[in-house]
Amino acid sequence: MPFVFGDHALDCDRRELSRRGVPVAVAPQVFDLLVYLIRNRERVVSKDDLIEAVWGGRIVSDSALTTRINAARAIIGDSGAEQRLIRTVHRRGFRFVGEVREMDQVPLAVREGWRPAIEAAGLVVPDTARPFIADKPSVAVLAFTNMSGSPEREFVAEGIAEDIITALSRCPWLLVIGRNSSFAYKGRAVDLKQVGRQLGARYVLDTETGAHIWANRYDRDFADIFAVQDEITDSVTIAIAPAVDEAERRRAMRQPTENIDAWTAFQRGIWHLHKFNPNDNARAQTFFQQAIDLDPTFAAAYCGLAWAHTQAATVLQTSSLTEAQNSAEALARRAIALDPAGAEGHSTLGFVLWLRGDSEGAVAEARQALAISPNLAFAHAVLGAALIFSGQPQDGIVAFQTAIRLDPHQSMLPSRLMHMAIGFYFCREYEAAVGVAKQAIRSNPDYPLTYRWLAAALGQIGQTAEAKETLAKAIAVAPASFDLYVRNRAPWIRPEDHAHMIEGLRKAGWDG
Repeated sequence: MPFVFGDHALDCDRRELSRRGVPVAVAPQVFDLLVYLIRNRERVVSKDDLIEAVWGGRIVSDSALTTRINAARAIIGDSGAEQRLIRTVHRRGFRFVGEVREMDQVPLAVREGWRPAIEAAGLVVPDTARPFIADKPSVAVLAFTNMSGSPEREFVAEGIAEDIITALSRCPWLLVIGRNSSFAYKGRAVDLKQVGRQLGARYVLDTETGAHIWANRYDRDFADIFAVQDEITDSVTIAIAPAVDEAERRRAMRQPTENIDAWTAFQRGIWHLHKFNPNDNARAQTFFQQAIDLDPTFAAAYCGLAWAHTQAATVLQTSSLTEAQNSAEALARRAIALDPAGAEGHSTLGFVLWLRGDSEGAVAEARQALAISPNLAFAHAVLGAALIFSGQPQDGIVAFQTAIRLDPHQSMLPSRLMHMAIGFYFCREYEAAVGVAKQAIRSNPDYPLTYRWLAAALGQIGQTAEAKETLAKAIAVAPASFDLYVRNRAPWIRPEDHAHMIEGLRKAGWDG
């Protein structure tokens, strides 16, 4: 029977882990380990228990077991430092300590499918037709309600809301209503649409009437309250920012072209960019350029145009890689010049440097972006790509798992899952690479680059018939990519990694 914990669902029969209904890539052994821990959550399981259940009693090193435990923690948003869900019991073993419900205990509305991201983030959309709603996306965070029954702990509820306001204020594209204005409604029964109109905010976060962002129990000493406060703040902020971004994109697509402004043009460009086909990529470039023409200081629009140029060369092969590298780097550096503290600009430059084969520079820019905005999914993805293709695939996989956790939306999922599959392939965990590559293809069958890696992984595990069929599909859907990635070697792929890929493709039947 499927299990639910927090915003994750674990379906044992289908061997799927999902977060808010979005599939999460997980290696087979890590999946088995997680299932065993959850099924035996009432007790501490020993190392021998895990080896018998997951590895069939084969000899397994402590480091291999630790790697799988850390991977299991990472994919469910836990860590060895926090141990909120998987706890290490010194000298005894491990125990799953998170609150778990079996599927028949979950409300019907949840079983039938997760609500849209905007509702899942507790956001209510007011009437945006009012002329004094801000032109850029704007959010108001109302004061939280103290439900502890202790007036002395009122500061905790207010502190969490204040921290969320501060964290969201770091998003340069988001207007956050100040504390004094949004806290004026504290203790009052309010109509959220009316609040949105009065504050000039498109979105209102309210814990009393909105849908739940997460489900968790915090059973700690009051001395740890500030750690709990930080944890809640991170959980809410991670959920809100992508939800607002997605809602804005949908809103932009409803706007008539003749009334378009710079922000709307940018959002429409993003929408077309994530379609991953030549016509939409061309449309994306048009909208990003329009955003720049409307507002030459709009740094994000330069980043968007850089992304479109690189996609045209690397995914679609409709333009020269060298030309795309040069134009994208110039656009990324222009974005940084306009906004030196903008994490998106540094992430974009890191991505372009990675395309040039400068993994060290890419890692440096990605880390600078994460120092500015630790929850920026794109920065984690750039870091992951640079690590995977520079001989550190395990660390790269973890970075992509983080990127997917921070932004599980479908648009970038096929690319991020594909890179995780490449990471598993480079680790020679071919079965895991096959599983994740198939997830990527299911998330978007039109994304063309994954088929090649799936064919190579299938070839490595001896699935010859399926490997040949997938290889034929890889050549059919993206024939030009074989010149860029197979017959030649892309700048970001090391010679030994390229040879490793060719080895798998030859086993799949490629005779080039």
